[in-house]
Amino acid sequence: MALEDAHLDVLQNIEFAIVSVYRKQHTLRDVEVMRALDALIDLYRAKARGHTPKEVNLPEPETTVFHNAYTMCEFRLGRPEASTRIQVPFDGDKTESDILACLRKIRKSVERWHKRHQERMGEETLRSRAFPSHALLRSPTHFSDRTALV
Repeated sequence: MALEDAHLDVLQNIEFAIVSVYRKQHTLRDVEVMRALDALIDLYRAKARGHTPKEVNLPEPETTVFHNAYTMCEFRLGRPEASTRIQVPFDGDKTESDILACLRKIRKSVERWHKRHQERMGEETLRSRAFPSHALLRSPTHFSDRTALV
């Protein structure tokens, strides 16, 4: 059974935690989400191996992404401290390896989207050079912002 079939609910919960940060901070970038997810993956990998996780020290908004997603992961693990903050019914607790697999899946998804996005931006840059009338509509200096492509 594919991860999406077995743990769709967990994937959606973690994605919701990330999207909720974006809704409040529209400047959130893919690379910041990837760094927060990397820190979460490191944390749960260390826990799964029985090691003490390294202290996480991320700048904003990565810290907010990390904490939102961490709270959701802890909730899905059935940890009592997280369940007092989140009041949503769900079907059973998950394991740390389930959570780790979901975090890795989301991390890969963000990275894939980001790479495709960068390729499209490159194509737009080439088109703007080939067709100067479009250069003002799609300035290469705005390519770091997703909304510039909308």
